[in-house]
Amino acid sequence: MKFINLKIKELLILIVFIASCNPVKKMQTETITPKAATVVLPDGTKTDVFLEDILKQYPQYFDSILAHKKDWNVQIIYTQVNRGKNNLPKLTNYYFNVNSARYFYPASTVKLPTALLALQRINELKTTGINIDKNTTIITESGYSGQTSVYNDPTASDGRPTIANYIKKIFLVSDNDAQNRLYEFLGQEYLNEQLHKKGYEEVQILHRLQIALSEDENRHTNPVKFLDANNNVLYQQPLAFNQTKYAKRNDTLGKAYYKSDQLINGAMDFSKKNRISLESLHTILRSIIFPNSVLPKQRFKLTPEDFKFLYQYMSQYPAESAFPPYDSTNYQDAFGKFLLYGSQKGSLPKNIRIFNKIGDAYGHLLDVAYIVDFDKKIEFFLSAEIYCNTDNVLNDDKYDYETTGYPFMKNLGKVIYDYEINRKREHYPDLSTFRMVYDK
Repeated sequence: MKFINLKIKELLILIVFIASCNPVKKMQTETITPKAATVVLPDGTKTDVFLEDILKQYPQYFDSILAHKKDWNVQIIYTQVNRGKNNLPKLTNYYFNVNSARYFYPASTVKLPTALLALQRINELKTTGINIDKNTTIITESGYSGQTSVYNDPTASDGRPTIANYIKKIFLVSDNDAQNRLYEFLGQEYLNEQLHKKGYEEVQILHRLQIALSEDENRHTNPVKFLDANNNVLYQQPLAFNQTKYAKRNDTLGKAYYKSDQLINGAMDFSKKNRISLESLHTILRSIIFPNSVLPKQRFKLTPEDFKFLYQYMSQYPAESAFPPYDSTNYQDAFGKFLLYGSQKGSLPKNIRIFNKIGDAYGHLLDVAYIVDFDKKIEFFLSAEIYCNTDNVLNDDKYDYETTGYPFMKNLGKVIYDYEINRKREHYPDLSTFRMVYDK
């Protein structure tokens, strides 16, 4: 009996010893469990240890990113979406090196708020009795130096320029002329005033894209008119000039830059160029995916049909578009999808859809995205910015997009996607709202 009791005691000790070893695995899991509050440095930079720890677990992808986070102005916002029993979402933001005061050139991401405000403006005009919508013909005239006219759109099925077709082109292939036409329809004053009223006070969208105009020329926006099927004028607005004086800025980038093939030593002045923070872009995207997740003043005045229209063309691949038509040779599926795919070629899986807006210029690479996988029933927001310019010279066409930017975006998207797959949820989301019927 003593022998048996001894064996039993030894067995119990062994069980206790094994059980005591289990917390080692549990601690490894806890290193990527969100618990700690956001750390805010004296300069306003925000970082969550949770998100930083995820990056540290993949040194093969992010060791240089972590080492150069300041020089490369790396900023990341990751939002977890947790659904309740009634499918209502609870959103939680996590930050890495995010600082709204630290300037980066936003490139084509300014097209996101511009497109939303164009739809809002149409709705506002309709409430005054003006019978127009996003599919009404819009004619852009020229009335000032640097302005050009638009009377037809060869990419449209019937050749008519419309707000709808401009927005399609913005989200499908990031068309610059489409952005400029919406900028001209809205006017510089309305565009900035509305964003400031919504709480995005640091925003300054001051110029058209891809064409070199003076500050005065960008403050002037074209006369436009909307026509019915018989070419009768339904609404017209005259040439506009924005007299508003915006907060002075001292935004500069680089150590040198090229101007007309001449190398200029010294930082390039960006104080009169477009400005919007990653946090504002992220919140704007949240406001159209889950309007109730933001303050009432931050919501855009959009109709249910507007939301459906946006969801379709934000997530549709270029080759899936009937009009405007785009071939897959020149416009790969990942043409406008940096996160998760980088510069990947070929067809992308149809069960994963990304509702997003990218930007790339002056060495900056950006993506602001809501990502869903209908098969695995996961969803999350992810926004990122990185400055890919190791020589710190601007306009020299020697940016590190291929070696640094695209791999960073692809790896970041994949790591967060994999984390989401393995993350425990009390309730899986009903994603039917975001299942779209595409053109083809």
